Order: sequence, then structure tokens, then C-alpha cells
Amino acid sequence: MNETNPIVTEADLHAYADGQLAETARARVEAFLADNPDEAALVAEWQAQNTGIRTLFAGYEKAKDTDPQLVTPPRAPSSAPKRWMAAAAALLVFALGAVSGHYGPALLQKPDLQLAGSETLPKQAETAFTVYAAEVRHPVEVFADEEAHLATWLGKRLAVENLKIPDLQSLGFKLVGGRLLPVDGRPGAMFMYENQAGERLTVIVGRNRENRTTSFRFASSGNLETFYWVDGELGYAVTGEVSRETLRGVAEECYRQFPS
Repeated sequence: MNETNPIVTEADLHAYADGQLAETARARVEAFLADNPDEAALVAEWQAQNTGIRTLFAGYEKAKDTDPQLVTPPRAPSSAPKRWMAAAAALLVFALGAVSGHYGPALLQKPDLQLAGSETLPKQAETAFTVYAAEVRHPVEVFADEEAHLATWLGKRLAVENLKIPDLQSLGFKLVGGRLLPVDGRPGAMFMYENQAGERLTVIVGRNRENRTTSFRFASSGNLETFYWVDGELGYAVTGEVSRETLRGVAEECYRQFPS
């Protein structure tokens, strides 16, 4: 702003643009703008903005018949419906109280969620494989050179007569050995196998009286694949980081060799 005329301030210019100056002050500002074209252009821009704003809100300048409703509080509902609703609520509370007194424990108590053995088996098989397959010196408790002892020992713990350890050599997997481990909180068996490439897989056997007969099912966790099935009270799971086709072949061979 030109400082040669300090009498005219920026506030004066805004007041002029807004049309809020008296005639004397307005004449003084107009004389100032005549000598200062930059300030005159700025004031003209402000005036154009004002015009645009007034045009934008022109539709709201006139009052409408519905305007009072915007500030009038809503009418309170009549007391009759309130009394009816209160009576209905009291009746409902009374009825619920009577019902809950007889059925309350059954209605309000959360049911225990229990998974069948066939649903928990694949996760337990994955855990067992992850823990033991990576072991180098102690992957099993009893090694393959004591296969007969291993079968007798684990058969007694699982209450399975003549427990047979599957022979998977035709599929390229030799027995490493086995160990006792818990399956659904009961004694279970794990057999470990290995091929010439060093790939290992495990076969889990567990007993659960709540099992139901199922067909082959598949579970996957990352690179870990599991085929599992249930036959009577015994559940079986084959797990390994091998192809699904290879694992399916192993599972089918185990199914043929395990007692049914």
C-alpha cells in the first residue's frame, strides 16, 4: 500500500469495499484510490468477491413460512402413550423375571465350545511336525532299528492291538523312528519318515471316543500340508513340507496299512 497518504488505512479500504463508510470518509478513500491504482485494483477484487457471495446466498435472503419450525421445540408426546409404554415395559420385566428364575441359568450361561477330535487333529499334527522334524540328533524317542519295540510300546499306550507302523519305502520314505506325544490330552503316537532328499514327514495317530468317521480332509498352513482322516475312535494325520500329491499318496498308503 502507498505510504504517502497514511490517513487511509487498510481497515478503511475494507470498510469502503463493504459499503460501510460515511459519505465524507468515502470521498476521502475514493481520492486515495484515484492516486493509487494497485490499491484500487485490490478493492475492486474485494467488491467482486462480495458480489459473488451475495449472489450465492440470495435464495436465503427472504423468510419462509416454515422457518419458525427450525427453532420451535418438538411437541411433547401425550402422557397416555407414555403410561401405556411404561406399563408394557413393567409387564415385560415381570415376565422375564419369572422366566429367568426357572430357565435363567440355561439361557444366560454361555455354552462350552468343544471341537471334535477331527477338527483339532490337523493343528496338533502341524505343531508336532514343526517341533520335531527340525531336530537333527533327537527327532524321535525310539529309532527305526527298534521298530518292533516302538510298535509294541506305542500300541499299548494307545490301546491298539498289533499296531502296525506303515512301510512307506515304496514311496521313497524310510522310517526314522517314533515317539509318544499327547493328542487331545491322551497318549498319541508320532512316526517320522525321511526321503533321500532329506525331506521329512510325520504320521500322527490319536484316540478320541468322540470322533466320527470322516473321509480324507486337507489342511494347509504356509508350506505345511496335512491330510487327515478319522476311523472309529482313531484319528490319523500325515504332515510334511512336500507336494500335496506326494502327501496324498502317503496318506492313502497309511490308510491301507493301519488297522480299521
